[in-house]
Amino acid sequence: MNATVRLSASSLRAHKRRFAGTFLAVFLGVAFLAGTLVMGDTLRAGFDTMFGNATSGTDAVVRSADAITTPGESQGVREPVATDLADTIEKVPGVAAAEPNIEGAGQLVGSDGDPIGGQGPPTLAGNWITDEQLNAYRLADGRAPRKSGEVVVNRGTAERGGLSIGDRTVLRTPDPVEVTVVGLATFGGEDGMAQVTYTGMTRADAEKYLTARPGEAATVLVRAAPGVSQEELVDRLTPALPKGVEAITGQEAAEENTEMISSQFLTLFTTFLLVFSGVALLVATFSIHNTFAIVVAQRTRENALLRALGAARRQVTAATLVEATAVALTASLAGLAGGIGIAAGLQALFPAIGFPFPEGELVIGAVSMALPLAVGVVVCLASAVLPAVRAGRTAPLAALRETAVDTSGASRTRAVTGLGLAALALGTTLSGVLVTPDVLLAGTGAVLALAAFVVLGPVASTTAIRVLGGPLHRLRGVTGGLARRNALRSPKRTAATAGALMIGVAVVSLFTVFGASLKATMDRTVSRSFAGDVAVSAPSFGAGGSGLSPRVADALQDLPEVDTAVGLGRGVAEVNGEGRALTVTDPVALERTFDLGEIRGSLRRLGTDGIAVTEKEADRQNLATGDRARLTFTDGSTEAFTVRAVYGQSELAGDYVITRAAWAPHRTQDADTLVAVSFADGVGAQEGKAAVEKVTAAYGNPEVQTRDEYAESSAGAIDMMLTLVYALLALAVLIALLGIANTLTLAIHERTRELGLLRAVGQTRAQLRAMVRWESVLVAAFGTAGGLALGAFLGWVLVAASDGASDTAFAFAVPPFRLLLVALVGLTAGALAGLRPAARAARLNVLRAIATD
Repeated sequence: MNATVRLSASSLRAHKRRFAGTFLAVFLGVAFLAGTLVMGDTLRAGFDTMFGNATSGTDAVVRSADAITTPGESQGVREPVATDLADTIEKVPGVAAAEPNIEGAGQLVGSDGDPIGGQGPPTLAGNWITDEQLNAYRLADGRAPRKSGEVVVNRGTAERGGLSIGDRTVLRTPDPVEVTVVGLATFGGEDGMAQVTYTGMTRADAEKYLTARPGEAATVLVRAAPGVSQEELVDRLTPALPKGVEAITGQEAAEENTEMISSQFLTLFTTFLLVFSGVALLVATFSIHNTFAIVVAQRTRENALLRALGAARRQVTAATLVEATAVALTASLAGLAGGIGIAAGLQALFPAIGFPFPEGELVIGAVSMALPLAVGVVVCLASAVLPAVRAGRTAPLAALRETAVDTSGASRTRAVTGLGLAALALGTTLSGVLVTPDVLLAGTGAVLALAAFVVLGPVASTTAIRVLGGPLHRLRGVTGGLARRNALRSPKRTAATAGALMIGVAVVSLFTVFGASLKATMDRTVSRSFAGDVAVSAPSFGAGGSGLSPRVADALQDLPEVDTAVGLGRGVAEVNGEGRALTVTDPVALERTFDLGEIRGSLRRLGTDGIAVTEKEADRQNLATGDRARLTFTDGSTEAFTVRAVYGQSELAGDYVITRAAWAPHRTQDADTLVAVSFADGVGAQEGKAAVEKVTAAYGNPEVQTRDEYAESSAGAIDMMLTLVYALLALAVLIALLGIANTLTLAIHERTRELGLLRAVGQTRAQLRAMVRWESVLVAAFGTAGGLALGAFLGWVLVAASDGASDTAFAFAVPPFRLLLVALVGLTAGALAGLRPAARAARLNVLRAIATD
């Protein structure tokens, strides 16, 4: 064993440059993975500390016991509690103070007239808690609100909106309310809770603007008397609370808030990054395998001499694996340090781009270090296993032969195996997306398709390189012909080199196709469902934004230029025991402005006890016109509604529709998400839009857009997602380029004598550089072409699987210009990867190169 280790160490010292590409590939993959894990742990700890500090004075929270949660939401909607419950709670022994906590949506308008926030994180408003220990916010400057119209704003929101103490602005609740900033606050020692905005009002204003009825609060916050623990306080409160109301400890409330942030943002964010870490490591696997395969091929004579001198097969194999282990450990340990650096950089970068990273030290946990280290070592060793076994099988007589480059790969066995895998992948995928929609089955087919591409790579590389390199001989003469011939030398090597880039391009293409399909789906949804002329909407994304005032639709309906204006509000209720979102609207106007497909029954007769349901939801709930459905609202009341209409399409209208009159007794803070407007006959687009904008200006200047503009803006988040995807995938492409460059560098070392002979017979340095660069471009072209084909196929699988797994009818779209850009980037990357190897080849000393054995 000692001899094996000494042999490996000697080989590493002698050929350390050969493993530079492998080192970098492992280093980058491990660094990205470690950085993601450390950042996730640090964020969770930071938010946990921030919530703990903010709620340290709250010993118990009293709230409604039941919550209604709709599909896709982690936090349910709870029934309000009475504000006068605080008076009852204060009489309980062991209670030092109790205050009602009124919460709602309130979006501030900045000094430039644009709303602050609303792009995901909530825009919160509530009553300013007068008890300093119960208040999660602390005054940093100014004073608390004392009279109507005065507000306290968290400092981060004020900075983003250019607001300061004394400024007057508008708070959308969603009705516009003029307010004056009288104080700036911090949350748990930070300028705000991430991107969440907060506005603190007087209790009277909060009840007036944020609740449907005075005397309601979201929760009651309770502080214990000295010597009373949180658990003891809860035990004392429970008997004094009315039915349907519960008390939880302050610690439990803080943990729920941390879990909410984790489930809504942190888990999604870190999972997103982990997926790309996996892609980077997968790409690195191809590069590492190729490096070891070439090194083993180049050391055929050396390994044969070892065998001739008595070395056993397992000793030669073990020596190669020891080399791989040394590279893996060194690169992975360096990657851990790099990952910590990445996390520290993100911690400093996030505040600069508008996302406050909670202050505190980096949290470097054992799992965050051990997992990337193990993954880096396993990936490197797994990639080196086959080359190591091949090295052990070297025959002693090979020492008497010239070292031959491996030209296998296009064997009949490989072709049959690859075609079999491709057929199995196609069959499995089609079964998962067309026959019996199943996401798991479709995903299995996608993985099999990837395996088929890898197996068929060497088989396809010969034909592909001949086709792709065909024009080179005519365009570049002998130089192009030599580049093409070099790329054809070893199908396995070419396929493995191109495979890394293929994976990167495939993932880029996958998201490009899926993003284009999402935009096409949105465009088709709006075009098919929305029959109006303009859409009025408040800029928001996710849970952010305050929505539109329900009065906007009525104000627009009074315009002579408008035929119909209908607002779409949102409510929640349990329908036959299942939480569901309700669309609150005027059903008659809805039918005139939206295409709802075939309607059975009548939307005109919903009244205060009728409901309309989509055909798909009616089938799922086993409902038909005339049937009764039991609706339980957040106020705790349960009523029987009659299904008076079943309609076909649901995209913009939702699955359940009730009237505003039916919703009014159960509403909390009322808001519309969209107002659709149809112009009267003879009214032009510009004239009608101008009239609508004039009215909506009084309601906080919401966006007024044509149908096409609305569809495009609705899909704006998709472009943001793609930009982030492309930035992250740059790492995978970089690793692929390192693999190409490393392969070419090793190939140049392998062909030293041949290159010297070419120079001796008249090839210039420029021609030699061009030959190596064009070889790199050909390999990159093969990988790019394969990646585009695989990515388009996987994109179709993802779209088809999403179509079967959701109520939305997805449209498949292939964006030719974006994919052409991806192809150009791939080819450019190939050219760049060949620059350094080409320059190194051109510097070879002709006489020494010819003399090389």
